[in-house]
Amino acid sequence: MRDLARAETLKWAFVAAAVSAALCFPRVLLWQGAPLPVWRLESILFLGSVVLWAFVFAWHHKYSGRPAFVLRPGWLPFIAATLAGLLCAAGRRLLLDPALRTLIPGYCPATGTEWVAMLCFSLGFAQVMLLFAPYAWSARLLRSPGLAAGVTVLFGAFVLTLKVDSQEIALPTPLFAALVLDRIIAGSLAVLLYLRGGILLPSWMLFLAEVRLLPAWNG
Repeated sequence: MRDLARAETLKWAFVAAAVSAALCFPRVLLWQGAPLPVWRLESILFLGSVVLWAFVFAWHHKYSGRPAFVLRPGWLPFIAATLAGLLCAAGRRLLLDPALRTLIPGYCPATGTEWVAMLCFSLGFAQVMLLFAPYAWSARLLRSPGLAAGVTVLFGAFVLTLKVDSQEIALPTPLFAALVLDRIIAGSLAVLLYLRGGILLPSWMLFLAEVRLLPAWNG
């Protein structure tokens, strides 16, 4: 645990958390019926992000042997991330989105501003919560990159299950199973890309997958 308290770890965790909070701001600002004022929600996101990013900076490289940030991952990993993002986008567009748009109000952003806000939130907070920090924590706990990758994927599927259970409308069992399978496949691809090329590759994959929800394509 001493790694978490290192000055270098905390310095970069605060910097990364500030970026995460800034990226989350449009989403928080557009949140209709938010239970707390914007400044309180941003404060919670910032403090939570500090802890999550501290996991990444303290443990990822130490226990995985791979850097979390790779500025030049190479052309082959970039092509792999591009293909993975396009595959996720096409599969969701054809198999999941039509049913989810009908069942879940607000599933697709109504405006370009909403789409940007949702994308920024996913890039700024959702990834560190569901991928980067869980992997670092699992790698430290299990001391096995492979097991840590599996735990990270399962954690993402578990969070999806909680999110689906919180919906007022119950999803049909086949659709729910398809969502879980999609999360496992996408999570596995994201972890592999993360270990191969750092944070930029799964972020690029996520961006490509979310392009399908642009309002101009769903009008």
